[in-house]
Amino acid sequence: MEDNHITDDRARRFAAGLRKFEQDSDVAPFAALFADDAVVERLDARGERQGEVEQFWTEYREQFGEIRTTFFNVVEGQDQFALEWTSKGTLRDDRAIDYRGVTVIDLDGDTIIRLRTYYDSAAFVLVPAETT
Repeated sequence: MEDNHITDDRARRFAAGLRKFEQDSDVAPFAALFADDAVVERLDARGERQGEVEQFWTEYREQFGEIRTTFFNVVEGQDQFALEWTSKGTLRDDRAIDYRGVTVIDLDGDTIIRLRTYYDSAAFVLVPAETT
């Protein structure tokens, strides 16, 4: 079984929820892990976004044709966990993508109240072919 190193049930639910969402693109069950007013943030010009969980994840998924995330390290705390991951797949233009990052999650009980994700954004940049 994947992600055997994740012992916190909340972190395991997040990992399983993301994986299912990546496969079926049904955002509602995954978004249900978050508080209605949860703060989400990734490396983009939009910065922190509050109460926009479904939109945040829909925008993420729409970048890809196919995507699969594998978690290879976790740091677990009482009200917070961090997951290191790699994601592999294809972008909408069929270019292969392989990138890695870290997601930090704050909790209130079993509910995600804040998510910050940091990743190698250079992997998304199309580098033009050299002309001579």
